Amino acid sequence: MNKTISILLLFTTIAFSYTFSKSVDATNGEGKLAIIHTNQGNIKIKLYENEAPETSKNFIEYAKNGKYNGTIFHRVIADFMIQGGGHLPDMSEITTNAPIVNESSNNISNTKGTIAMARTSDPHSATSQFFINLKDNDFLDKSKSPDGYGYCVFGEVIEGIETVEKIGSTKTGNVGYFSDVPTSTITIERIEISE
Repeated sequence: MNKTISILLLFTTIAFSYTFSKSVDATNGEGKLAIIHTNQGNIKIKLYENEAPETSKNFIEYAKNGKYNGTIFHRVIADFMIQGGGHLPDMSEITTNAPIVNESSNNISNTKGTIAMARTSDPHSATSQFFINLKDNDFLDKSKSPDGYGYCVFGEVIEGIETVEKIGSTKTGNVGYFSDVPTSTITIERIEISE
């Protein structure tokens, strides 16, 4: 076999193994799937139920109860993240359940394509809102956070990253006291959970 081809095949195999094992290592190959149906396309998420059980359970409950239906991605910051799951198109807030405990001690990094819980300055204040990282944002991790908690990652995009990037490049503006709001409404039609 040609030496160049052999090296190329070896490199491709190593790269494939790294890409594949990245998600499998995080959850030992387990976890439900969530499909976020938006008016811009679908985003398929693999949930980290083993590493973030309470966070995953919380997300699944909101999804199954239809709480995410008709909400929007209300905050988009290019080259950072897209955030949704808490507001309707008129920017009113949905009714939420009690806040959940911050499970960022799972030490899963906020890398590109991961989904994490949004919260206030209170580490244990997350309810329904989540964000998807548009790039590696390790400064949001527990290990680098000034408050010692950071933001809990509870899954990763396995299909539809192009939809995430499309949403991430949308034009934004101000609506009342909200900033970084997409000027064209980006709707979460529903979130489907696999059994």
